[in-house]
Amino acid sequence: MKILHTADLHLGQIIYQNYDRSDEHRHFFRQLEQWCQEESPDALLVSGDVFDIQQPSATVKKRFTDYFVHLHRQCPQMHIVITAGNHDSASRIQADSAVWQLANAHLVGTPPAVDSLDRVDGWQQSFVVRLDSGYVVALPYMTGDRRTIVQAILDYVAQENTQQLPVVMMAHQAVTGLDPAGHHFDIGTLKTLDPAAMGHGYDYLALGHIHKPQTLGHPEDADYRSASCHQAPVVRYSGSALHVSCDEAYPHTVSVVEIDRHGGQVSVRQKRIDELCHFYVLPSDGSSFTSADEALQALADFVGKGERGYIRFCFDVRADLPSNFDQMVYDALLPFDDEWRYNPKMLWTGASEKNETRKDELVFEVAELQQMTDPMMFVERTKDQYPGLDLEDVRQAFEEVKAEMLLLREEKEARRPAASRTDSQTLNATEP
Repeated sequence: MKILHTADLHLGQIIYQNYDRSDEHRHFFRQLEQWCQEESPDALLVSGDVFDIQQPSATVKKRFTDYFVHLHRQCPQMHIVITAGNHDSASRIQADSAVWQLANAHLVGTPPAVDSLDRVDGWQQSFVVRLDSGYVVALPYMTGDRRTIVQAILDYVAQENTQQLPVVMMAHQAVTGLDPAGHHFDIGTLKTLDPAAMGHGYDYLALGHIHKPQTLGHPEDADYRSASCHQAPVVRYSGSALHVSCDEAYPHTVSVVEIDRHGGQVSVRQKRIDELCHFYVLPSDGSSFTSADEALQALADFVGKGERGYIRFCFDVRADLPSNFDQMVYDALLPFDDEWRYNPKMLWTGASEKNETRKDELVFEVAELQQMTDPMMFVERTKDQYPGLDLEDVRQAFEEVKAEMLLLREEKEARRPAASRTDSQTLNATEP
C-alpha cells in the first residue's frame, strides 16, 4: 500500500491581517500534482484543517474544488481522503461528501457520536475507506478521549481484513511526545492524548494539527530525502503545506508512505515543499537594529535582490521607533506589488520590562476563539493580564446581562400576535 500524506492546508488564510496566500497555495498544489503523478499512490490523505476558518468564502471553496477536481482528473485511479480539522466546519465538510464520491474522493467531517457503541452494528463503515491495497480509517477532529469508539472501528476493520492488508488511520489530534516547534503554545499548555488512546490495529497513523513534520519516537533524519523504515505501528505528523507563521523555521514536506503488509514494515520518504514565499528576519546576520532609519535602509537593500517573501525585523529594546513605523515599511514595499510582505510583529532583544511584557503576550488561534461560546472562557484565559480583576464580579455581571437578555426576549415574545406565538410554540414542540 502506498499513500501520500499531507495536512493543515489552511486554504483561505490571510496572514498578518493583510496578505492573501492563494498564490502560495497554487504553487503548493502544482508540486502536489507532480508528486501524485510521479509516485502513483493508492491514496492521497489530507488529515484536517483544509480551510483556515470554519466559514470560508465562496472564492476559497471554489479554489478547494478546483484543486482537488484537477488532481482527480490527472490521477483518476488515486483515491483522495479528506477529513475535517479543528479549523474546519465538520458539518460543511460532511455535507458535500456524497457528491465528492463521484470524483473518487472521500470527505469525512462529522466524527463518530459519543453513543456510537449503542447503535446497530455497521455504523463503523462510514469511517472506513476500502482500497484494493488496504484500508483507511478516516477520523476527523474529535474532542475528548473516545478510545472505545476508535477501537470499535479498528476492530471492525480487523474482522474484515482476512488478507492482512495494511491499515492506515487518519486523525487530527495532538498526542503525547510531539514537538510543537513553531506553534504559540508549549507542552505545558497543550492538551494531548496518549497515543494509546488512538487504539491498536493500525500500521500507520496519519496525523494532522501539528505543523512540524515528525515521526513520534524516531528522530528526523538530517537528510529528509532518505527513506526511513520502521516496524508498524508508526505515528507521524506530515506537517502543514505552508509555513503558517514565520516561527515555523523548518522544512515543510509531504510524506510518501509505503507499507508492505499488516504488521509489517513502514517506509517513509519526504518530498520537500518549495515555498513560494520564504520568511526572512532582518538583520540577516542575527544582530538587531537600533533605529528605524537603520532598519529601513537594510530593507531597501534587501528587497532589491529579486526574490520574494515575508520580512520581519529584530530590534534592540532600546530602539525608539516612530508611531508610524509600520506605515513607513508598507510604503517602502508598495512598489513590489505583494512580492515582499511585512510581518509587523517584531522581535526584540535585550532584557527590560518592555521586553517581558511582549514575551507574556497571549496569542489565540481563530478556531480557538470561535469555540469559546462562553465569554468567561476568554476572561479566565486572560485574567493574568489584569491584576486585581475579581472573576466573581465579572461572572456575576455576565449572568445579569444574560438574565436581562432573556427577559427582553420574553417581553418581545409576549408582544407578538397570539397566532404567531401559537405557530411558534407548535413548531418548537415538534422539534427534536
